[in-house]
Amino acid sequence: MKIAFSPCPNDTFVFHAWVHGLIPDAPALDVMYADIDITNHLAANREGPEILKISYAALPWVLSDYNLLQCGGALGRGCGPLVLTKKEGTTPEQLIGKRIAVPSERSTAYLLFRLWVAQQVPGKVSEIVVMPFHEIMPAVQDGSIDAGLVIHEARFTYPSYGLHMLADLGSWWETDTNLPIPLGAIIAHKSLDAEAISNWIRSSVKHAWANPTLAQEYVMQHAQELSPEVAQSHIDLYVNEFTADLGDNGREAVHALLTRAEKEGLVPEFDSKQLFR
Repeated sequence: MKIAFSPCPNDTFVFHAWVHGLIPDAPALDVMYADIDITNHLAANREGPEILKISYAALPWVLSDYNLLQCGGALGRGCGPLVLTKKEGTTPEQLIGKRIAVPSERSTAYLLFRLWVAQQVPGKVSEIVVMPFHEIMPAVQDGSIDAGLVIHEARFTYPSYGLHMLADLGSWWETDTNLPIPLGAIIAHKSLDAEAISNWIRSSVKHAWANPTLAQEYVMQHAQELSPEVAQSHIDLYVNEFTADLGDNGREAVHALLTRAEKEGLVPEFDSKQLFR
């Protein structure tokens, strides 16, 4: 069975047991490691593996072909994207007319940023520039970009670039909605047994929690030169109760994000009943 997920510590931690044949009766996995922006487009273009990790923001583009699984993804609190600037004390109003770098235009981070701008910035930014997330902080640091939207381990490493946080979009979202942040979703092609796949993923999550040291070598092999401490911080933030089961609170968060984005014209129109079949 073919699957695509990122090399980030939370994904490798979640899927370690299944990838390594430790889940009884689960089929062997053929893994493609890819940034979530790549998997978003693979799913939208009906290409690639039958199971993918994508951004919740990309769901409206793929609901006709894929089912959202109720486990394995990433939602949480205190784990949202950040808006960074070079100058300390920059205000939202000072983003008017500026160039802002984002890691993707089809990501939860981007939706949160645009929803935040609509509420907090009384004007338009000059230009949105899409670039790989690992290039954003250096670009803000050297002044070629006025501000950057960052994700993943950048939450922990941005001070080393001499940058400053203008906004924590996760904190803004949580305050505004009292809901967790929907980040990454696991989807499976509609031709597959979604319940069986969910059970295998849930078993893999529980195995990782019960045997955390078993996954360490696999996690660090794909951790893109992160230190073990940063990798563990990443896992602690993004692998939580919502990974084991989306639950009512998680479903409400996904619905809130996508319906708000739909009203702002940031995603295609969709039937909300398709989200949680």
